[in-house]
Amino acid sequence: MKTLRLTDVVKTYGETLALRKASLEAHSGEVVAVCGENGAGKSTLMSILAGSRQPTSGHIEIDGERATIDNPHRAFELGIRTVYQELSLLPNLSVAENLYLGKLPRGRLGTIDWQSVFADARRDMAAVGMDHVDVRRQVADFAVATQQMIEIAKAIQVRPDVLILDEPTGVLTSMESERLFEKIRELKATGTIILYISHRLEEVIDIADVIVVLKDGQVVDTMRRAEASKDRLVTAMVGRPLESIYPKRVPPQAERLMQVEGFGRTGVFDDVNFTLHRGEILGFFGLVGSGRTEVMRALFGADRSERGTVTLEGKVMGRPTPARSIGAGIGFLTEERKADGLALDADILDNASLASMDRASIGPFLNRDSQRTLVGNMTGELDVRPPDLGHVVRRMSGGNQQKVVLAKWLLLNGLKVLILDEPTRGVDIATKVQIYQLVANLAAEGVGIVMVSSEMPELLGLTHRICVMRQGRIVAEFDPEKASEHEIFVAAANVSMEAA
Repeated sequence: MKTLRLTDVVKTYGETLALRKASLEAHSGEVVAVCGENGAGKSTLMSILAGSRQPTSGHIEIDGERATIDNPHRAFELGIRTVYQELSLLPNLSVAENLYLGKLPRGRLGTIDWQSVFADARRDMAAVGMDHVDVRRQVADFAVATQQMIEIAKAIQVRPDVLILDEPTGVLTSMESERLFEKIRELKATGTIILYISHRLEEVIDIADVIVVLKDGQVVDTMRRAEASKDRLVTAMVGRPLESIYPKRVPPQAERLMQVEGFGRTGVFDDVNFTLHRGEILGFFGLVGSGRTEVMRALFGADRSERGTVTLEGKVMGRPTPARSIGAGIGFLTEERKADGLALDADILDNASLASMDRASIGPFLNRDSQRTLVGNMTGELDVRPPDLGHVVRRMSGGNQQKVVLAKWLLLNGLKVLILDEPTRGVDIATKVQIYQLVANLAAEGVGIVMVSSEMPELLGLTHRICVMRQGRIVAEFDPEKASEHEIFVAAANVSMEAA
C-alpha cells in the first residue's frame, strides 16, 4: 500500500456529530500522528479505518481506488492491524495462544505443533524487546505494560501495510516506549503506514512525520514534524495557548502526616520506608516490575502486606485494608480505573459516591437528594462531561471517567492522604492540566499526595520529592527542582551515567 486517504468522513450517532468531514492522508513509510482532546474524534476515525464502525458519509481510498471496509475482517484482508487502547487479549490463554489465535500451526496428525508455536512466540516477543517473557504462561499473569507489548507483537508479526496504534505507550515506561519506537522505525523502513494516537506531545513530535489535530470532530491543523511545537499542538487542541502546564509549587508543611516503615511482602517489595508531610506531593518512579504499584496497593489494603507499620497523624494503623484506609481518610486512585476504580455499568451518581455514602445517609437510609447535591457540586467543579449524573460511566471518555474516580475520593469524608497511581494516563492535555491544578490545590489545603507516574516530566514539574524504586525497594530520592530525567532514569535502571 503506497497511499491511504480518508476524505470528508462524517460519523453521527443519533443527533451527536462525532466526525465533521474529517480528512487524512498517509503515504508508505510515514508515521501520521492523530492528536486531540478526549472526544475530539480520534478513535472514531481510526475505528472506521479498522472496520469496526461505518462512516455516515465520506470515503476511503487505497492507492487511488475507493475501498469499502465494512468489517474488521475486511480490514485484515487489506493489511490493516489495530492495537486498541483497551486490550483485546484473552487473559486465561497463554501468550503464545494469544499471538496466534485462530492460526495455530498443526502437525501431520492434525494436532497443534506446540514446539513451533512456542518457538515462534519467543521470536515475535523478542522482536519487541520482550525476550524475557515466558510465552507458555497465561496473559493474566503479566503486568498491564507487558500485556500491551504482547498486543503490539501480535499486530506487527505479519508486517502490516497499515498499523494503527491507539495510546500505545500509556502503560509503558520510557525504556519500553523506546523499544516500541525502534520497532516503529523498522516498520517505516519496510513501507508500513503507521497511524499513531497519543496524548504525549513530546513523543508525538519525536516520532511522527505528519501530525493531524482533531477538535470537535474536524481537522483543525496539519503540520510536518519540522513545523511542530508543543505550543502549537496545545493551542490547536484546546483552542487557547497554555503558558504554564504545571502550577506553582507551594512548600509542604513540616508536620509528618504519614510514616511508612519496614513495609514488605515476600518476593514483591521489601523494607520500604518513606515519610509524607502534610501538604506534600511525593512522587514515585520506577520501571515495570520495580514494585511501585504493588506498594501502593498494599498501602491502601487492596493487596496484602506481611510486615511493616503505617503511622498516620502519629497513630499506628493496623494492617491496611480498604475499609480501614477509607475510615482513616486515605483514598486510592488505581492504575486501572476500569478494572478497579469504576462500576462501569453504573452511572456517574453512584460511582462518584461509592466512598462517601455516609455523607448522604440518614441512619441506614440513603438520602438521594443529598447524594445528588454532593455529587453534582463535585462533578461540576471537575467539569465532568456530560454533566448528566445518570449517564452510564462505560460510555464516557477516558478523561471524564478519570474525573469521576477523582470525584469519588474527593468526596471522602476527612480526606487526609490521596494515593494516585498514573492519574493522567490516557487523558488529554486539557484534562491533565485540570488534574495537575487539582493535585496542587489539595496539597495547598494540607492533603498529602503520593503520586506514581511513568511520565517523568510531570513528576519533575509537580512533585516536591521523587522516590525511585527498583526491585521492590526505594533506591534513591531526588529534588525535582534540581534533578534531571537522565539522573532519575539511571537510578531506576541501575546503569552507569556513561552507559545511559
